[in-house]
Amino acid sequence: MKRPYSDETPFSYPVKVGHISANPVDVHLEAEGRELAGLAKLWDVLSVEKLEADLKISRWKRDGVRVKGNVRAKIVQACVVTLDPVESEIDEDFEHIFIPEDSKLARAPSMDAGEMVLDPDGPDLPETFTGDTIDAGAVVTEFAALAIDPYPRKPGIEFEDHIEDTGEDDKKPSPFAVLKDWKKE
Repeated sequence: MKRPYSDETPFSYPVKVGHISANPVDVHLEAEGRELAGLAKLWDVLSVEKLEADLKISRWKRDGVRVKGNVRAKIVQACVVTLDPVESEIDEDFEHIFIPEDSKLARAPSMDAGEMVLDPDGPDLPETFTGDTIDAGAVVTEFAALAIDPYPRKPGIEFEDHIEDTGEDDKKPSPFAVLKDWKKE
């Protein structure tokens, strides 16, 4: 299947909201050569060898859409110590909910209602969409990007040249130390 491609969204899989039923639809997505190269550029990694996802797309409440699944990727990054290539594997489960922007569920709570409490470990707030299409490929791309190690390191590599002295001379220098030799004339 030919999917839309752009530099901002190199991996895209548009889903028509009107075609989604309450019964989950299983979808398998796999990135191809051009998409993999675009993802490597977007994520600022040396290369993306593989990106695939298994999704279950279904209705959520009355007019929302739930995208639940697993994303797997194989990427090559530069080691933060040696700059040598480091292979990384990503295997993440995710769940994302979309609601139309005109839905009652999309209304932001007023500040007069009091304090809004969010659980940082709880589910994300639903994302709003306009029109009749959501991009399941962008969801897969986002959750894969969140799983990328920001400081990849080759196994066994340490910062060997960094020596920390724990002696008593480790006091922070005074900002007035430069004034001690200053003489008033």
